[in-house]
Amino acid sequence: MKINRNYLNLQDSYLFSTIAKKVNAFRAANPDREIIRLGIGDVTKPLAPVVVKGLVSASEDQGRAETFHGYGAEQGCDFLKEKVRLYYLEKGVELESDEIFISDGAKSDLGNILDIFSADNTVLIPSPVYPVYVDTNVMDGRRIIHVKATEENGFLPLPDQKIKCDIIYLCSPNNPTGAVYDKAQLGKWVEYALSNDAVILFDSAYEAFIGEKELPTSIYQIKGAEKCAIEFCSLSKTAGFTGTRCGYTVVPKALVRENVVLNSLWLRRQTTKFNGVSYVVQRGAEQVFTPEGYRQTREAIAYYKENAKIISDTLTELGIWHTGGKNSPYIWLKCKDGYDSWQFFDYLLESIGVVGTPGVGFGEEGEGFFRLTAFNTKENTQKAMALFRTLYEK
Repeated sequence: MKINRNYLNLQDSYLFSTIAKKVNAFRAANPDREIIRLGIGDVTKPLAPVVVKGLVSASEDQGRAETFHGYGAEQGCDFLKEKVRLYYLEKGVELESDEIFISDGAKSDLGNILDIFSADNTVLIPSPVYPVYVDTNVMDGRRIIHVKATEENGFLPLPDQKIKCDIIYLCSPNNPTGAVYDKAQLGKWVEYALSNDAVILFDSAYEAFIGEKELPTSIYQIKGAEKCAIEFCSLSKTAGFTGTRCGYTVVPKALVRENVVLNSLWLRRQTTKFNGVSYVVQRGAEQVFTPEGYRQTREAIAYYKENAKIISDTLTELGIWHTGGKNSPYIWLKCKDGYDSWQFFDYLLESIGVVGTPGVGFGEEGEGFFRLTAFNTKENTQKAMALFRTLYEK
């Protein structure tokens, strides 16, 4: 028996596990101190009423013989896939139903999609970046090339024709920096992928936060992307499904490599290794795409965007360089002079009880930066920013 020794190349613990340990240790030593969490991107607003109604109704269906549902299609129920198809159509993107796969969230599929690619592929990943992109490829032993996302390029790196790769990870709006690619910039990545026979894995989990109409909310709004890109999206932040779990992945049938349609490989993988999202959850998710569901979930998104504005406005007033927030729930800021990312984490926790995420946890290029999220309550966000002022206005 041999283990997968690639796992030994991973860091000892996942970034957010390390943060949790630090916070728990601080809480144990300071039981009376208030802690405000602006670190992990979990939501605080409850599910929309129309979603809850859909979940309750579907649960009742499961209690009646005439409406009971057992095993469903591994790739998702038709009623939800049709709603997603129409959602894309409103963006100007035409999809077929069997190009849409319902999942339990973008994180799962972003890791599982690697099953259909050889471990011999070279992977291009921006730095800083969501750690799952890196870790899942380390687990498989793939060669990883990092492209630098920096203050100079607005944390939106563009392709370099001198670099050759097979798989490209892009996230827009970006986690952790909050930066958003425009159509021209995404167009350069699509051109690069097509000319190099590469595949883009496009994470659009935060697309619902984009408010500027000229910015793309799907890579398929870029000509030719259907021939080189797989898109992942989640209802976690769009509709507060972090604890309910539902998302979707689009694999166009026009995406062909080595004379094989990747859609068929993904279908085969899912029908073998995945039993599908529960009927109850899919009925709740269906309501997200109704007119009332859209209105209610956008109200929650507007609430978080107001929190982001509170953070951004405060940082601006204090003269702290930052990006993100406008079209994203994340704010990416420079650490206070003299502090590295983890030192700044400890400084904020110990001084004012505010928890964020050290930028270096997202990659080497994140050193000296820090991520705050807009997913706490408005009251806690305002309180955290008032505490921030006490550190910078001394």
